[in-house]
Amino acid sequence: MARQPRGDFYPLPIVDQNTRPGAVTRLIVFIVVLTGAAIVFGIFRERLGDPFLLGMLGVLAMIGVGYLFATAIGFVQIAPRSTTDELSKAFVDSTPQGLVVTDTKGRVVYANKAYGDMTGASSAADIRTVENLLSDVPEASSVVYRIASGLRDGIAGDGEFRLSQAIRPGSEPGARWYRVGARAFNAPGQRQPLLAWQLDDISRERAEQERFFLDLQKAIDHLDHAPAGFFAADQEGRVTYINATLAEWLGIDLASFTPGAIALTEIVAGDGMALIRSVRADPGTTRNAVIDLDLETTTGEALPVRFMHRVSASRDGVAGPSRTIVLNRAEGEDASAALRASEVRFTRFFNSTPMAIAGVDLQGRIVRTNAPFLSLFASVVDRDAVDHKVRLDTVIHERDRQAFAAALEKARLRQADIAPIDTVLPNNEERHIRFYVNAVAEGTGGEGAEEAAIVYAVDTTEQKALEGQMAQSQKMQAVGQLAGGIAHDFNNVLTAIIMASDLLLTNHRPSDPSFPDIMNIKQNANRAASLVRQLLAFSRKQTLRPEVLNLTDVLADLRMLLARLVGNQIKLKVDHGRDLWPVKVDIGQFEQVVVNLAVNARDAMPEGGELTVRTKNVTAEEAKAYGYREMVAADYVLVEVEDDGTGIPPEVLKKIFEPFFTTKEVGKGTGLGLSMVYGIIKQTGGFIYCDSEVGRGTTFRIFLPRHVAEAAALAESQTPEPGDAAQGPAAPAAAAGKADAVRDLSGSATVLLVEDEDAVRMGGVRALTSRGYTVHEASSGVEALEIYAELEGKVDIVVSDVVMPEMDGPTLLGELRKLRPDIKFVFVSGYAEDAFAKNLPADAKFGFLPKPFSLKQLATVVKEVLEKD
Repeated sequence: MARQPRGDFYPLPIVDQNTRPGAVTRLIVFIVVLTGAAIVFGIFRERLGDPFLLGMLGVLAMIGVGYLFATAIGFVQIAPRSTTDELSKAFVDSTPQGLVVTDTKGRVVYANKAYGDMTGASSAADIRTVENLLSDVPEASSVVYRIASGLRDGIAGDGEFRLSQAIRPGSEPGARWYRVGARAFNAPGQRQPLLAWQLDDISRERAEQERFFLDLQKAIDHLDHAPAGFFAADQEGRVTYINATLAEWLGIDLASFTPGAIALTEIVAGDGMALIRSVRADPGTTRNAVIDLDLETTTGEALPVRFMHRVSASRDGVAGPSRTIVLNRAEGEDASAALRASEVRFTRFFNSTPMAIAGVDLQGRIVRTNAPFLSLFASVVDRDAVDHKVRLDTVIHERDRQAFAAALEKARLRQADIAPIDTVLPNNEERHIRFYVNAVAEGTGGEGAEEAAIVYAVDTTEQKALEGQMAQSQKMQAVGQLAGGIAHDFNNVLTAIIMASDLLLTNHRPSDPSFPDIMNIKQNANRAASLVRQLLAFSRKQTLRPEVLNLTDVLADLRMLLARLVGNQIKLKVDHGRDLWPVKVDIGQFEQVVVNLAVNARDAMPEGGELTVRTKNVTAEEAKAYGYREMVAADYVLVEVEDDGTGIPPEVLKKIFEPFFTTKEVGKGTGLGLSMVYGIIKQTGGFIYCDSEVGRGTTFRIFLPRHVAEAAALAESQTPEPGDAAQGPAAPAAAAGKADAVRDLSGSATVLLVEDEDAVRMGGVRALTSRGYTVHEASSGVEALEIYAELEGKVDIVVSDVVMPEMDGPTLLGELRKLRPDIKFVFVSGYAEDAFAKNLPADAKFGFLPKPFSLKQLATVVKEVLEKD
């Protein structure tokens, strides 16, 4: 008798192909028994005879029939179901979701009663798979097809769809929502995986969602059309929600509004953000504040509003999102319109003034502030300080608090002569503040007035920096003028000494006892001339020969020299930037700059270390990021010389570029090295800065202007022909290049030598006369014009000093060109030719000879200028 299923615990499945799981096994055992009987019958047939075999056959037949009967009634089981199988089956059979299991060929293996009820199947013959049931329904076919396609690749899937009518025929009319899902799984005894489809009617769930959504829409609609504005912002100050009322006030189109796309800084006018940021909540709490400020509409108009602002903070103190109700202060009853307008104007003026304002009581405690005050002292004062009346002197450096107390006492006594107080912030001495303490006017308060004084504060950090920069610039300019003047006068002395030495050497042979002394005089004069050139470099009046260079090539050529200079204890690293822009510098002077900085770095690392020279391009935007005030934003090529030596103390760092300032021992430095570097870079049009920290090392940064090819081409197009003013400075270069060549420096031309220094003039006359020239001398430009007139213009060349009393050299050239436009002229000066050439006519022809010079150099320049066409 078959075992009855327990239908009282769960509904019977409409299809279950596994209700007799031992049928196949029992069939196999039965076949094995019959086969064994046949084998035994064949073996013992001939040995024992037919009667024995018939008896055995009967016994086996009775055993087989008994086994089959016992198996049929369940007494004998091959693989009995476990309790777990029963629980799993009970759960699946009783689940309210429809479940159908098929094999890979689409044959139904199992379907629970819920699936039959949902699809309208009353028997196993009526069961259809989900694919067969819904593949022809347009609303569901795409979802079912997608899930079925995924199952073929072993991927589970699910989806939802809406039908205009329920799947079960005869159901109540009306749309229904269904959720369908499917997955593959492996079952015991099955070679291929089975596919489980689950179908669920979620119409009631969707109805609840729609009802909740409608309620939410109504709530949002009420909030949107409330008579007050409302917005929410995240911890970064980005607006995540704004209601329609506030959007209309500000002119924001809600249809295009994206949460987080608008920042509070975009809609808050003036310094209102300082008031908002000053409201901070304690960790794990929320805080409310009332703030009067202006919002800015999309048309740029100011909208006076009142914030009912609420902020929160996590337990860790991290600021959370904020919620704010916004009241329009421009609206209200007509009776109070004038008062309200007056209040709005006062709030606007109070918060929009560029000065920070605070009212303090008799004890110096803050009673109220404006937005710029909170913005200026954001690191010291917040809303809590105002609410809890924190003393104002907490924002004043300790050394100036006594002066503030005295000013406050004068204000209390209503005295007018209250001097301003210059101080710095206690936590940042780089921020300079000037305070003005004013007494409250008579009649505005009385005995019970809160404010005892009004304090105004102005940030003077920029002003102090400019004052310091101006003072430093004026000092460097004054020292530069002094150094240039000394160099000019000293050049005249050295020129006379060198020329006199040359004249003596012409009359003394090397075997003469006086010859070594004369050579010693000349050598020391040349050494002094080197010091003068350094002074001229600092005063930016030296002669430069700028050319367009690629610093990568320059530093590569200089590397071996630098390695020898710094020694073996110091590791030299040269980091070349990629695709460096060209620069226009004097290669010799630039090499001198790098060498000088490398030597200083070596001296700062007596125990060894690492010296790094790196280059890179710096755009105008990147130049701003360095924060150097006087540097103009432009494209530069940056050269950094960095060491990890002892560093430079701050008090020394301020003076390193001053001439004759040195920290080295006596006899080991002149103090002109860095001043020369400073002057060369400045004269080139660049900037040099030094950043150093004691014990960490020093970095010199040189910013050289980028040379633009277009500008170079334009300059070349405007360059006069060879022999004119622009080519004049090339004369000493030519003289220097041919100084060692054996050539005839004699001549028979008439020379007018103009020099106010008697010793230099006399030496020049003797030098040129000894070369065969006819020389006429003058001590000033006026005297030179008189001699030129006496000679009736029969002068082949004029050699003149630049700086002279009564009439200087450039003025003399201008007067002579009126008489003779093609006059040949040589300027002699201790300054660079750039110092005076810019004041000359563009077509003026001249040569240039820098002081100090030798007799041979003077003769060479005169000869070359005369030979030019």
